[in-house]
Amino acid sequence: MVRGDNVAKLKITLVRSLIGKPENQRVTVRTLGLRKLNSSVVQEDNPQIRGMVNKVSHLLRVEEV
Repeated sequence: MVRGDNVAKLKITLVRSLIGKPENQRVTVRTLGLRKLNSSVVQEDNPQIRGMVNKVSHLLRVEEV
């Protein structure tokens, strides 16, 4: 099944360093696809991504695209 362009997207940017942060937060940020400070990724807006974003929201900036 092909999805249309009506799927909501989130632009997620890493704005705080992972130095000194717990391993579970580091893994969550890597799973979102973020590698370096100020790097951005565009992910689909779904409950799984929202849960990961909420877990490390203090490290991220999130915009709806």
